[in-house]
Amino acid sequence: MKKEKIAKPLLVLLAALILIPVLSAVLACRKGPVLTLYTWEGMFPQEVLDGFEKDTGIKINYVNFDTDETMLTKLEAAKGGDYDLVIADDYIIETAISSGLAQKIDKSRIANYANINPIYQKQFYDPKDDYTIPYGAGVQTIVYDPAKIKIDVTGYADLWAPSFKNNIGIIANFRVINGMALKVTGQSYNTEDLLAIQRAGNLLLSLAPNIRLIRDDDLQNDLVSGEITAAVMYTSQVTQAKMEKPDLQVVFPQEGIGFGIMAGFIPGKAPNADAAYAFLNYILDAERGARCFEALGYYSTFSASDPYIAEEYKEFLTLPKGFNTNMEMIQNIGEDAEAAHELIWTAFKAAAGQ
Repeated sequence: MKKEKIAKPLLVLLAALILIPVLSAVLACRKGPVLTLYTWEGMFPQEVLDGFEKDTGIKINYVNFDTDETMLTKLEAAKGGDYDLVIADDYIIETAISSGLAQKIDKSRIANYANINPIYQKQFYDPKDDYTIPYGAGVQTIVYDPAKIKIDVTGYADLWAPSFKNNIGIIANFRVINGMALKVTGQSYNTEDLLAIQRAGNLLLSLAPNIRLIRDDDLQNDLVSGEITAAVMYTSQVTQAKMEKPDLQVVFPQEGIGFGIMAGFIPGKAPNADAAYAFLNYILDAERGARCFEALGYYSTFSASDPYIAEEYKEFLTLPKGFNTNMEMIQNIGEDAEAAHELIWTAFKAAAGQ
C-alpha cells in the first residue's frame, strides 16, 4: 500500500495533540504539590486553608463526603489511594484501620504533636495512637428554654415529662437516641444484650408523644426560633444555639454522656503523604487550632489551643472538668444488636409521626 504524504498543517495538528498533554503535565508539576483532603464540608475556616496554601505552597483539593459510609466505600474502591488525608468519625476509622486502609503515623514528622489533649487519645478505634490525630469531639447534651419549661431538667429521664408534649427535637442518629433510653435504664450504649435493647426500645416508644422533630440539620434554629422548647443536639449545634440565644440552658445528662471524636488519618496509599503531614502540623499550631475549633463548633482536642479560644466560645469548646469521667463512646456493635436498634428506630419514628 502506497504511503500518502501528510500535509504540513496536519503535521502541526498531530504535533500539537502529542505535545499538549505533555505540556499540561509539566505545568501541573510546576504548580507544586497538592493535598487532597477528604472530609465533610465546612470543617476548617477558609482563613486557615488559605494560610496553609500561602505558607507552604501546597494547594488544597478539598473533597467532601456526606456520610462516613460514603467515605469508606470510596476509600475501599481506591484501595487506600486517591486521598492524602481523611477526617471522619471514630467508629468508621476503626473499620478503615482494620481493613488496612490507613497507614501508621510517623509522629517525628509532626512537630506540634504534643499539643494534642491526651483525654482524646488511646480510644477504642486507635488504642495505641498509631494512626490518628483527633480533630474535634462532641457530646450529646440536652438544651432547653427555661422560660418555657418550669421543671428542673437534670437528665434524659426528664424528657418523658408531660410538659414536653410535642415540644422536643432530637437528632436523627438512632444509636444516640436509642442509647439515651438505654442510659435511662442503666445500660451501656454498647450493650449487645438483646433483651436490654428491647426494654429500652419499649421505653423509647413512650417518648414519642413528646417528639416534634427528628432531624440532623439545623435543629438549633428550631430551638432558637421557639418551634421546639427542648432538644438533644450535637455539640456544634449547641454552640450555635447558645451563641444566638444565651438564655438557653445546657444539661449534661446525669445518666451518662455519649461522646464521639472526629480524627484525621493518612490513607495507606496516599499519593502525597508529605502534604498530609504538613497540614496536620499546621492545624496543630496552638493559635490556628483555636481558630479551627471556633469555626467548627466542637470541643477542642488540642489542649495547647484552649487558652487561645475566644472567651465567648470557651464555655462551649472546652470540656467541663469532671465530665470526662462520666462519658462513654458509642462503638461498633454486633449485627444482631445493630439490627435490633434499627427495628426500634423505625417503630419509634412511626410512632412520633416522622
